Amino acid sequence: MSATSAVNGNLYEQLHQGRTNMYKSKVDVVLGAQWGDEGKGKVVDMLASEVDIVCRCQGGNNAGHTVVANGTEFDFHLLPSGVVNEKCISVIGKKLINCLYLRFIGNGVVIHLPSLFDEVLKNEAKGLQQLEHRLIISDRAHLVFDFHQLVDGMQEAEKGGKSLGTTKKGIGPAYSSKATRNGIRVGELLGDFNIFKEKFTSIVNTHLRLFPNIKVDVDAELARYKDYVEKLRPYVKDTICFLHTALRNGKTILVEGANAAMLDIDFGTYPYVTSSNCSIGGVLTGLGLPPQTIGEVIGVVKAYTTRVGDGPFPTEQLNEVGELLQTRGFEIGVTTKRKRRCGWLDLSLLKYTSLVNGYTCICLTKLDILDTFPEIKVGIGYKRSNGEKLDHFPGTISELADIEVEYAVLPGWQTSTEHIRCFKELPENAQSYVRFMESHLSVPVRWVGVGKGRESIINVH
Repeated sequence: MSATSAVNGNLYEQLHQGRTNMYKSKVDVVLGAQWGDEGKGKVVDMLASEVDIVCRCQGGNNAGHTVVANGTEFDFHLLPSGVVNEKCISVIGKKLINCLYLRFIGNGVVIHLPSLFDEVLKNEAKGLQQLEHRLIISDRAHLVFDFHQLVDGMQEAEKGGKSLGTTKKGIGPAYSSKATRNGIRVGELLGDFNIFKEKFTSIVNTHLRLFPNIKVDVDAELARYKDYVEKLRPYVKDTICFLHTALRNGKTILVEGANAAMLDIDFGTYPYVTSSNCSIGGVLTGLGLPPQTIGEVIGVVKAYTTRVGDGPFPTEQLNEVGELLQTRGFEIGVTTKRKRRCGWLDLSLLKYTSLVNGYTCICLTKLDILDTFPEIKVGIGYKRSNGEKLDHFPGTISELADIEVEYAVLPGWQTSTEHIRCFKELPENAQSYVRFMESHLSVPVRWVGVGKGRESIINVH
């Protein structure tokens, strides 16, 4: 070794030895590992009772979570689903004492205010209380306007048979406005309203030039948003400073990812993806967190595979198997109300998303939906039509169209698992199914879900 490399080596060691951790706690993250609808909301609801803060970091009301608590079914789109849990809280005015239990909508989220307040009202009617004291919205989050939604619908219609299957909630156009630097943030709405008026008029005029067929009543929209100002103000804070202070004080934080890895704009099946980074990188940029704050990364995996909308789906079953999975799993989109496409579990896909996200453990959901199958297939590899095996997940639609899936066939258990609450009491073949997945991914399965409610999640380890 040269003198220079020896010195550099010592410097490198000194760099790591001198590293200090200013944070007393870590941020745990729950991410969808497939194409969404894996049951993330249920997992967050289960874990939320043990944490102080639950955050949304990206996406908008295009994402949906269903949570069943005490027999009541809650649907969440913009609100973090962990808001169902009522942890002990003491409130004096607007100052939280002793127990911090908050829900964050981070700077990476795009917010359609009419939908947000409608969601708040609907869930308050189902029994959720004190949301004004338990919900914080980043002043840096961007706004989704109605004209964004109109543009979303027009763009989908223009694509005809090649549409992407978006939810038409205006999420893509809102992120486009953000990227072209003419978007409007929450904090700007709460500031000088004359400046907001100028920016709103400008962004509307830009969209009218690009999409002359859309209609926007600027005066009516400005009046509506002026009414939102004081309604919104109690929720809004600088969430970045708040989160870092919470970490330094040892508060526990859980992040609830929207959408899923295969819908990530960089790593998903582009262009059939969402408009944000719904992998681990989106957690950092969507909340203003450095990498060293991340603790557990929990990948949520459905025991089979589903996807809503168009796009590639290698293990899709366009037959009675797919129909049975759809019927037994009640696979209907929370946001879109569309039937979900269904197929077998795809371990090649999961290995890929595990590389991107670095799962430290997995929660396997909806195992009970497989209860009636005499045999179960699992995708374990891809090969091209010429027989060449792939060692990676294809990066283009054309490459994906040329692959064939290699399957392993496992025996089913053909008995109900719905009321089982101990892993060792699951049928032997059900346990083997879980272990098969675990061994192929080299990631431990920590929980298994066999029903709708949080009580149906079984601890494995």
